[in-house]
Amino acid sequence: MRSGTGTVAVIGGSIAGCAFASAAARAGAARVVVLERTQGRLADRGIGLCVHDDRAAELTATGALPAGIPAHPLARRRWVVRDAVAGPAGRVIWEQPFPFHSYHWGLLWRGLREATPDSVVYRQGEGVTEVAPAAGGVEVRLAGGAVERYDLAVGADGYRSVVREAVCPGSRPRYAGYVCWRGHFDARRLDSPAAGGADWPSDAVSTVCFPGGSCVIYRIPEPDGGLRVNWVLYAVPPPAAGLRLDDPTSFPPGTVTGELAAHLAQLLEREFPPYWGRVLGLTDPQDVYVQPIYDLETDRTTAGRCLLAGDAASVVRPHNTSGAAKALQDASAFETAWRRAGSWEELLADYQDARGGAGRELVALARRLGRAQVERTPDWGAMGAGEAEAWWRGQLAGAADIGGQALAP
Repeated sequence: MRSGTGTVAVIGGSIAGCAFASAAARAGAARVVVLERTQGRLADRGIGLCVHDDRAAELTATGALPAGIPAHPLARRRWVVRDAVAGPAGRVIWEQPFPFHSYHWGLLWRGLREATPDSVVYRQGEGVTEVAPAAGGVEVRLAGGAVERYDLAVGADGYRSVVREAVCPGSRPRYAGYVCWRGHFDARRLDSPAAGGADWPSDAVSTVCFPGGSCVIYRIPEPDGGLRVNWVLYAVPPPAAGLRLDDPTSFPPGTVTGELAAHLAQLLEREFPPYWGRVLGLTDPQDVYVQPIYDLETDRTTAGRCLLAGDAASVVRPHNTSGAAKALQDASAFETAWRRAGSWEELLADYQDARGGAGRELVALARRLGRAQVERTPDWGAMGAGEAEAWWRGQLAGAADIGGQALAP
């Protein structure tokens, strides 16, 4: 595509949206507009995420991951079970390499937003209700009723994607049968008497294993330069939790019901090694939320002049630790396709070829991980390092690792 060609609407302005806006601007789009429905500060989102070191190196080389964004190095993952003999911190049944860096969602978004070229128009508070084909492009209908025309619409609008409806009508995420509790707190609280003290190296991820679930606990960077503890606990919710499960939803921080909070406290008391139960107990109630787990694979990522990115293209259970990397890889592949293409049709076909299968493979792997770590958990306490490693390789089923696949050359 010639430099200075085309107008692009990026629907959604979080991680995928910023990455795609930058990619389109770098590739030479004449005009790029980001339409982000929320009006609040996206940088305030405090949850953690991880990116595999190999994926980060590839994405830095392509320009999709800007340098200088705070990240915390991780090197190992310890699988822990409750064991009275082993003591309050439980027993480590296996330690595996974990070559990742962790990020604070808000800091990663801020770095991507700051790296977005000045030519990009970023409009907050602009909800999009419909995207429809039009002669030689697309029409984007805004929540206020206005209609804008573009040559291309990029759906970076997540689980509830409006653009997905234009690409794959009727395609919706499906509930996986369990939820995750998420929380985070200042890592300095680990030094308080309430934590009780334990040897937990800063570069280690701890996965607490129990019948019917597991919990991943690790440190992430703080906006002030320190560290936070971030945790994600997967388990089946209580039957009468009042959760809506027919549509992607969550109980945001500060809105978790008393029944759910009591259920979580009982689970920690019953299943966790005492130290790790106390660690999660350091979380302020307003920093805990519940997210039902969904997944979705789409038949295609493009149709007409519409293109899907990140979670709009495929909803992958978080076990795979690939969400941010996949969104940035999508943006990198888009930029490559733009530079190669001589027409919109070639651009969209190239992107489909490059990214169409990636989401389906990630969804399949995450489903295997979810079955093994939540839905059909093994007898963790009977496993040693050898059994745990074989169990893990069975989940991978030939995949090199979690964290996403390598970018195509």
